Amino acid sequence: MIKLQPNGKLVTINNHNLHIYSNNNNCENTLVFLAGSATVAPVYDFKILYEKLSNNFNIVVIEKFGYGYSDIVDTACDIDSLVSINREAIQKANIIGPYILVPHSMSGLEAIRWKQKYPNEIKAIIGIDMATPLAYENWTENKIKDTISNFNLIRKLKLHYIPKIYPLSNRGLNKEEIKQQKALMKRNAFNKCYINEANAVLQNAKTIVAEEYPTCPTLLFSSNGEHIDKFWVYNQQKFADIMNAKLITYDCWHYIHYYKSEEMAIEINEFIKELV
Repeated sequence: MIKLQPNGKLVTINNHNLHIYSNNNNCENTLVFLAGSATVAPVYDFKILYEKLSNNFNIVVIEKFGYGYSDIVDTACDIDSLVSINREAIQKANIIGPYILVPHSMSGLEAIRWKQKYPNEIKAIIGIDMATPLAYENWTENKIKDTISNFNLIRKLKLHYIPKIYPLSNRGLNKEEIKQQKALMKRNAFNKCYINEANAVLQNAKTIVAEEYPTCPTLLFSSNGEHIDKFWVYNQQKFADIMNAKLITYDCWHYIHYYKSEEMAIEINEFIKELV
């Protein structure tokens, strides 16, 4: 059995360990990567992109409870609790803001809410096919229930142990990191934290739209939406208009950093150069 070896720092929140990776640079800008739903090992999932940015920026990856090397904890997943945990974790890791948030998928909600509640802490948002409240307007409680039922069935039958069933990328990883990621997949896939987040997502979207969207420099990378829903690209365009953001759409699936990391790194560098 492979021994899990965190490559970052474990901080204690509510008597449980939460893992934060940092490259410990002393750069002007700090990029904080937030994982999409059910990404089993964010610190390795994002590596193909952040390694191309690590010379110019402080790189931080927050692994929420149930993700990566963090404990699997049955904790509250309302949007304000998620943001509170992120803030407490990054502060305990002695990482100083303001931050440029880099959310993937569902953690886009956390990024928007973080900026809403604590505007001085967030310098900009760079969305990696990030979800917004617009993405959930056509979702129903039945869709959530079906998703959770599938999670429970796959976990019960251990279908995620079958090679290539669970989407993992080895891009940018060495042999030991590939072993660690695979071990984390077996431990983390479809755990109760992901289920709690799914149960909370519709209300989380409503919480955000109950207030005005924040004013924030924003760069958005979007997939073609084919693996999500037919309204995805339209909603990305609509959100870009709301935020006065630059939107770059790639003809690839949801984990766009697997395929477009070179192009994304160039765009991110240019975007941050223009920040005041």
